[in-house]
Amino acid sequence: MSLKINSNYASTIAFIALCFFYFFLTWLSEFFLNTQELLLSSLSEQLTTEQIEKVLDFQNKWQWVRYLAMPVLLLLKISVVALLLDIGCFFFNKKLLYKQLFDIVLRAEFIFLLVPVLKIGWFYFFQKDFTLEDLQFFYPLSALNITGYQGIDIWFIYPFQVLNLFEAFYWWFLAHQLDKIFNEQKEKGLSIVASGYGVGLLLWIVGVMFFTLNNA
Repeated sequence: MSLKINSNYASTIAFIALCFFYFFLTWLSEFFLNTQELLLSSLSEQLTTEQIEKVLDFQNKWQWVRYLAMPVLLLLKISVVALLLDIGCFFFNKKLLYKQLFDIVLRAEFIFLLVPVLKIGWFYFFQKDFTLEDLQFFYPLSALNITGYQGIDIWFIYPFQVLNLFEAFYWWFLAHQLDKIFNEQKEKGLSIVASGYGVGLLLWIVGVMFFTLNNA
């Protein structure tokens, strides 16, 4: 009973820490990269001064919603990935508590904290002259960084962003944790991740591409 309580407590602390780091990195990005000025520069090419003021007023008024949505979206993502891993376990006749899968995915999510860290570092120290589009489409250590976003169709941008080293390490971490729990010598963890999370990710990418294409 005590171990279960401690485990639940640890998971809660880990999730709060994850949210805090995302909050802090979001603030850090806005502070050091002057995202407000970039937005103004981008809007000035499309809207009048009065329209820009309305957009900024709306943004400032509802800024708290973005911070409130962040932990909700994180919790939703972790829950869905854990569910997909559960489906993958089912395909390979493996049984694991959903709570254990949730904890694995929660720990794996810390990998993606490196993305905003590297992004802030890149634009603050190296590419100091950049636009809002450069900031939006930049994804460190991804295929998009090799091809660049200017030379490809907009609906290919997201798949090229997903194809990155952080995602690869994320897969490896999930698979490694599953192999440790199942004590597998045949390394079935990667197959479980691919059949559950991999299929779900592929469907998500196709959905995003379809949505982008229809709204381009």
